[in-house]
Amino acid sequence: MNQLSSQMHSLAIKQKAKELGFDFCGIAKAQFLEDEAPRLEKWLNQNQHGHMYYMANHFDKRLDPRKLVDGAQSIISVLANYFPDKDLALSSSETYKVSKYAYGIDYHIVIKERLKKLLLFIEDKIGKVNARIFVDSGPVMDKAWASRSGLGWIGKNSNLITKSYGSFFFIGEIILDVVLDYDHAIADYCGTCTRCIDACPTNAIHEPYVVDGSKCISYFTIELKEDIPIDVKGKFNNWVFGCDICQDVCPWNRFSRPTSFQEFQPIPELTTMTNQEWEELTQEVFDQLFKKSPLKRARLEGLRRTIRFIKS
Repeated sequence: MNQLSSQMHSLAIKQKAKELGFDFCGIAKAQFLEDEAPRLEKWLNQNQHGHMYYMANHFDKRLDPRKLVDGAQSIISVLANYFPDKDLALSSSETYKVSKYAYGIDYHIVIKERLKKLLLFIEDKIGKVNARIFVDSGPVMDKAWASRSGLGWIGKNSNLITKSYGSFFFIGEIILDVVLDYDHAIADYCGTCTRCIDACPTNAIHEPYVVDGSKCISYFTIELKEDIPIDVKGKFNNWVFGCDICQDVCPWNRFSRPTSFQEFQPIPELTTMTNQEWEELTQEVFDQLFKKSPLKRARLEGLRRTIRFIKS
């Protein structure tokens, strides 16, 4: 494929991604993540992944997409805004809080279905390709690839930040064996700001750009299956699933605007649930309300454990 064809195909892919509802689309060359390798190794060696043992799996594949897709040449990254019309966490300081990303339907389902349509479009334009789709579902450093494709920069809270919309985005990728026209990384615009570091109640962001996953409220409320350590008692600010503090305080998120994805709007019951209703959830009601929600990952017992920890 010549350079002109690569450019034309890349433009067509980005246009189709926009038609499918994605807010941004960028393309990076598939290669070894040389800069990220020592940082990831140090992070793992210091056990900052806590009990997320899967993070230590497939170390080589995590750093080199060519080990995930034979002959990989390009990585297409897409962003899907999930910022809601209404921030439920602001309704009351006493109400149990759920991270915005979990308000609606599970993003894995929503993003993957649209990426399948994008891949079908690519094959219709180019022909059969060797490709794989990833939505936070494999050993792929999605924020690194989104950054390399010029979609934003990785902030001090380790989230991808865009100048135009902030950071409330889901990221998805298509890794494929086609040479395309590549975008370039943009500058870091965090500057001297330390609001995310200063605001984290558990000191999980212990230095700029490094988050100790084993100290994050999201880790305690979603990933950790054992008892929550007593040393973080009184620091959850009523978060029972995930945490948005480091994003909510980020100045760039003043530019956040409501998502165009109807699937990410809050399920109706979530907008009116009282603390008493959270505490009295039965398995039957939990399964019914959250059958397509990210909250099912914590399981009912996980939610109950977190609520007990907050209340005690």
